[in-house]
Amino acid sequence: MRLLVAGGGTGGHVFPGIALAEEVVTRHPENDVVFAGTARGLEATVVPQAGFPIELIEVTGLKGKGLWGVLAGLARLPRALFQSFSILRRWRPDVVVGVGGYASGPVVLAARLLRIPTAIQEQNAIPGLTNRVLGRIVHEIFTAFPEANRRFPRRKVHALGNPIRRALLENYMRPVQKTEHSLRLLVFGGSQGAHSLNMRVIEALPHLADLKGRVHITHQTGARDREYVEKGYAAVGFQPDVRDFITDMSAAYAESDLVVCRAGATTLAELTVCKKPSILVPFPAAADNHQVANARSLVDAGAAVCIEERDLTGELLASEVRRILLDEGLRRRMGRAAGLLGSPQAAGEIAQVLTEMVRRRWGSPRGQRRPSGFVPVRPEPARLASVRPEVVESESGDRGGHP
Repeated sequence: MRLLVAGGGTGGHVFPGIALAEEVVTRHPENDVVFAGTARGLEATVVPQAGFPIELIEVTGLKGKGLWGVLAGLARLPRALFQSFSILRRWRPDVVVGVGGYASGPVVLAARLLRIPTAIQEQNAIPGLTNRVLGRIVHEIFTAFPEANRRFPRRKVHALGNPIRRALLENYMRPVQKTEHSLRLLVFGGSQGAHSLNMRVIEALPHLADLKGRVHITHQTGARDREYVEKGYAAVGFQPDVRDFITDMSAAYAESDLVVCRAGATTLAELTVCKKPSILVPFPAAADNHQVANARSLVDAGAAVCIEERDLTGELLASEVRRILLDEGLRRRMGRAAGLLGSPQAAGEIAQVLTEMVRRRWGSPRGQRRPSGFVPVRPEPARLASVRPEVVESESGDRGGHP
């Protein structure tokens, strides 16, 4: 089976696509995956790093661009559609999945016109513009939040959760055992901003000074804020683990008792699979304020506390950190509630639906007949885990997204 994953722009779109690609290529030695995106999106960098081929089209977004930006974007669509037809005829995928972002629109539309099975994967509680439009024409729709289900035709919806990368699943399968008795707080926001979250954490420290001997903090600051944050901790007497980036996010989750972070869909998928209680601070500039809607599902289940950025103060953050960290029973209840929302098998279940779509369309789960001597394009095994979503995280909390 050959899968084409279309879309990207931000890590919140790209990394679920890579997680799905990893699952597909491990299911059968003749399966392969190709991506389609834009040169401006994160996919142009991280997809090749993961070992998958990528084709680029020329297209720009329409939402929030102003009149001239919208007109320029519309003018590019015919060329983008022509490029999409060329890519599809060259690669002959058996199924096409759009993962959101404006690059997915022309490719998925072209695939539908060529009678190739199509699907979209919506990561957030409030679907983006491209997926809302494509939801009307694709064959199947994969969602992660109940709120999103209501925005698509019910007969098409598969509520299977967000795929997460295999490296993070190691946490779910083989959690790291803590070797010390201190409480551990994990904080991350992003390298291209998260400035406001970093500042509120520093403002919270004086209100937590009496816990500095009991609480160990791991804080991913991003490169710009690291020096300032380190000085803020030192001024209060904390000895944290401050890093630009966390390269082993699986271990960081496993060792933590509480997480303070944004509410991007990928992050929430990781929190639930890793069964971690959290304090969520949604990115206020997220499209359609979707991070607040994302967070609501965890809050309603008792798995998280949500504080919107406009309400966040150092004192309030310290109060919530203290309340949760010092109550072991509460942490356990929140972690258990998070785990009930987790979908560790999401990638596998989506891949199974895709396989059935291929079987229905082409008469075999292996897809179209390929010429003799066909050799699938497969990533190098060592590269499947080589791209770390956390090292290119952004203000949004969706790994690798643009601020």
